[in-house]
Amino acid sequence: MEKKIMLRLCIKVMEYANLTEDREADNLIQWVLTSNSLKENNNEIRKVTADYKKVQPDVYSGIREALKANQEICKRRNELYEKQQDLKGKLFKIEKEIER
Repeated sequence: MEKKIMLRLCIKVMEYANLTEDREADNLIQWVLTSNSLKENNNEIRKVTADYKKVQPDVYSGIREALKANQEICKRRNELYEKQQDLKGKLFKIEKEIER
């Protein structure tokens, strides 16, 4: 429900605001969009971590295929963590602009 309300609010703001002149409105919209991306990325990290935990018992059994799958999962998780850090940095910059 929160996402739907925020999206509708953004649409209304975009409808009536002149974003080329109103930097604060643009920053607020960017904050909402970046925050949502951060949440989605975090959910993806949780999913990948759950996949990792499913494969982990097989790794201890010595199955090479499971080890290979485990490495792919870890690689994907690391990519998501990097994206998460980038999103947090972007969110921090937007918040600094909003505070001005």
